[in-house]
Amino acid sequence: MFNFVAAVTMAAAVIVIPPGGAPNTTPPPDHMTIDVVTVNGSGCPAGTAAVAVSPDNKAFTVTYSQFMAQVGVGALPTDFRKNCQLNLRLNIPQGFTYGIAQTDYRGFAHLEQGASGLERANYYFQGMSPTAYRSHSYAGPFSDDWQATDTTELAAIVYHPCGEQRLFNINTELRVSAGSSDTTKTTSFMSMDSTDGSVETTYHFAWKTCP
Repeated sequence: MFNFVAAVTMAAAVIVIPPGGAPNTTPPPDHMTIDVVTVNGSGCPAGTAAVAVSPDNKAFTVTYSQFMAQVGVGALPTDFRKNCQLNLRLNIPQGFTYGIAQTDYRGFAHLEQGASGLERANYYFQGMSPTAYRSHSYAGPFSDDWQATDTTELAAIVYHPCGEQRLFNINTELRVSAGSSDTTKTTSFMSMDSTDGSVETTYHFAWKTCP
């Protein structure tokens, strides 16, 4: 079982910036570029997360090897909760700004009868108030892939302040609760396979022209 657990905890996070934008917005004439500043958290401690940026700086991939929350046999008392924070610097063409319209999360979970799992996330620009956490819950018995999508209506999108350079921070958290499951005989876990903020569709990132 634990070889299987190790396999499913390998994860990837990809963000792709295309030349287009959200509906009824003007796309920038040049591509954005992305600098990955830091990757921190109990779900991605030093040496367990690898970051690869594409040659054109329009995409990045983060590969995790320990982003898994678990309870029961083989789990430490602190393993019930894992988190990861990505700190990004997005370089915007002059005269434009951006916001996040949609983020997709995927993973695998094995939850025994009586156990439950939770994925939650938020984001914010440096120096600004974080968005509210959005949560997705799963109840055992469950042993399958899971996927969650957070979508923000166009009018409610928080945009990067025009003319400023602020880091963009994404916080993701996994929790597993034993509930009524027998933790002396079973293991329940939840892993993060990918965090995908792709703008291959126009509803993921939104562009706006600065005044």
